[in-house]
Amino acid sequence: MRPPQWETSGSSRVSLRLTFLGTGTSHGVPVIGCDCPVCTSRDPHNNRMRASVHVEWDGVSYLIDTATELRLQAIRADLRHIDCILFTHSHADHIFGLDDVRRFNDIQQSVIPCYGAEQTLATIRRQFSYIFEPTLYRGAKPRLLATPVSPGVPLRQNGHAVLPVPVTHGNATILGYRFGPLAYVTDCSDLPDSSAEMLHGVDTLVINALRDRPHPTHFSIAEALQAIERIGPRRAYLTHMCHEVDHDSTNRRLPAGVELAYDTLALEVET
Repeated sequence: MRPPQWETSGSSRVSLRLTFLGTGTSHGVPVIGCDCPVCTSRDPHNNRMRASVHVEWDGVSYLIDTATELRLQAIRADLRHIDCILFTHSHADHIFGLDDVRRFNDIQQSVIPCYGAEQTLATIRRQFSYIFEPTLYRGAKPRLLATPVSPGVPLRQNGHAVLPVPVTHGNATILGYRFGPLAYVTDCSDLPDSSAEMLHGVDTLVINALRDRPHPTHFSIAEALQAIERIGPRRAYLTHMCHEVDHDSTNRRLPAGVELAYDTLALEVET
């Protein structure tokens, strides 16, 4: 297993870190039964689990989404503690690893708070009803405290404000999250002006870019680059890529300051 590969903002003092647990789409890469050049590539950067990240901010550990391979992602990243979970939305590739959270309950001997839009949490309660129903043996399921958040209203943890940023995903509104100078946005197909304004001033932006061809519910690479230009971060990383995107050849044609993320990449940002 590859250890995290660190990239730094250049400062000696680091209090904000993001690790990419997965950078792929709902199918993952390689895709089942596919013999395309990316799926058969020997470049480990082309192996992508479902999209998820881990953020550490002054000692607080945030997991964004519980991707399908959460167990494998956590082992690979040596992730041992989660203070809270932030959900972007309730599609399968972003929540279907939720049962693996019970291992963190066991380690920490505590309930883990989770946050998301009200509709997202309602769907999670329905899809994982056993978690929220009384049972005799609590160790057989995750122990969560689900609390809805409102877009644009900061969630305060340990003196810091995490800002839920509403973005458009097809015909739905989902959430990205801003951690001071760092922002994470995935599964976006349109960025309203008000949301772009919430992201202005970030040093580091992570944003989705499915492929070159247009898609009705996700940014293409060109659309992601347009969004990056609107927001104006110092550097940006593309995530949630499908098997049409080869890491090396795509990276070579991206503008300065923009790169493809990859599984295990870890970023450091000065606050």
